[in-house]
Amino acid sequence: MLDSIIPLLSDPAAWAALVTLIVMEVVLGIDNLIFISILSNKLPEHQRQKVRRIGIGLALVMRLALLSIIAWLVGLVQPVFTVMGNEFSWKDLILIAGGLFLVWKATKEIHHSVDPEPSPGQDVLDKKDVMIANAGAAIFQIILLDIVFSIDSILTAVGMTEHLPIMVVAVLVAVTVMLLAADPLANFINKNPSVVMLALGFLLMIGMVLIADGFGYHVPKGYIYAAMAFSAGVEALNMLGRRSASKKEKAELARAEADAAEARARKAEAEAAAERG
Repeated sequence: MLDSIIPLLSDPAAWAALVTLIVMEVVLGIDNLIFISILSNKLPEHQRQKVRRIGIGLALVMRLALLSIIAWLVGLVQPVFTVMGNEFSWKDLILIAGGLFLVWKATKEIHHSVDPEPSPGQDVLDKKDVMIANAGAAIFQIILLDIVFSIDSILTAVGMTEHLPIMVVAVLVAVTVMLLAADPLANFINKNPSVVMLALGFLLMIGMVLIADGFGYHVPKGYIYAAMAFSAGVEALNMLGRRSASKKEKAELARAEADAAEARARKAEAEAAAERG
C-alpha cells in the first residue's frame, strides 16, 4: 500500500486530482447533508444530533465499503436490459429509485408544511411522542439515500482518478466537512422556516435530476449548483430584509413607548403643579 502512496506524494497531477476530487465530493455531499438535516429536525431535539452523526457515519462507511469493492461497482454501469432502445444499468435503476424516493419525500414534506390541518398519523416522523420509532424511521430513510448518494459519489471519483488512495482521502475529507457542517446547517434550517421550504425545493430538484440521470439525460452539475446558489442568495437577501424590517419595527415601538412614558411624566408634573397651585 505504501509503495503506491509514496510516488503520489511527489506527483503534482495527483495533488491536483486530490484537490479537485475533494471539492467535488464536498459539493456532492451537500445534497446528502440537506436531506439528513431536514429529516433529523423532525425528531425530538435530544435525538437530532445523534441521528445526524449516525447518518453521516453511515455515509462514510458506505463510501469506504464501495471503494473496497470498486471493481464490482464499476460493473454496475454495464447495461442489464433495454426498453424501447434505451439501455438501463443497475446504476440507472438505483438513481431512478433514489430520485423517486427523494421526490416523494420532498413532496410529502412540502404538503405537510402548507396543509393548514394535517391529518394525524400521516407520517411516523410527525409523531413527537414516538421517540424510538421516529429515530428508527429517520435512520432507515437516511440509509436509503446514503446508498444512492454514496454510489453516485464513488462513481464520480472513479471517473476522475484511477488511484484508490486519492479516492479514500477525498472521501474522508468530504465526510469530515459534512460532520462539521451538520449541526450548524441543521440549526440554521430549523431557526429559519422559509429556508426549510427552499431546502425541500432543492431536494425536489435533486430527485428530478437523479431520475433524469437514470434515464440517460445528464444534467450538468454546474447548472444545478448555480441554481441552488442563486436561490440561496435570493433567500439570504429576503432574510436580511426581514431582519432589517424587524429591527425598524422594534425601534419604532421603543420610540413610541419612550414618547408615551415622556407624555405620562409631563402629565404627572402638570398635575403636581396644579395641586401645589
